[in-house]
Amino acid sequence: MRLRVQRDLLTEGEIMTSALVTCSGVSNTGKLTTQAGMIVMQRKPGMFQCMNCKQSAESLRTEAAGSDRLIVIDGCTDCCATKKLSAAGLEPDIHIIATELGIEKNGMAEVRFEEIEKVVRAILDNGSITSCTKT
Repeated sequence: MRLRVQRDLLTEGEIMTSALVTCSGVSNTGKLTTQAGMIVMQRKPGMFQCMNCKQSAESLRTEAAGSDRLIVIDGCTDCCATKKLSAAGLEPDIHIIATELGIEKNGMAEVRFEEIEKVVRAILDNGSITSCTKT
């Protein structure tokens, strides 16, 4: 049985909060997911919380429980953040994969500002559903 983040009806004036679960990878695409998550938190204070999938499954489940929406940001189609979330028994409402946005996974290359901005825009535009590689 899969758990979903609890979503109570919002009353007028309430702000919907989103939990961002980012990739834990050390490649450029993995690093940029966390950087994009931090920027979104700065630009929209109080609307987003950012969690890295390095956390335990139980910790992710506990932290995500208070959010209205769950957004997963994977660096590539290996979908490590999605797999960790699945281990916690949670399913994302929105799933974004950096490489599916046209960002090239390039090992330990430096993350570029325009790549981070592309992921930030995808988060703020509510993301897109894409597919992962099964492993």
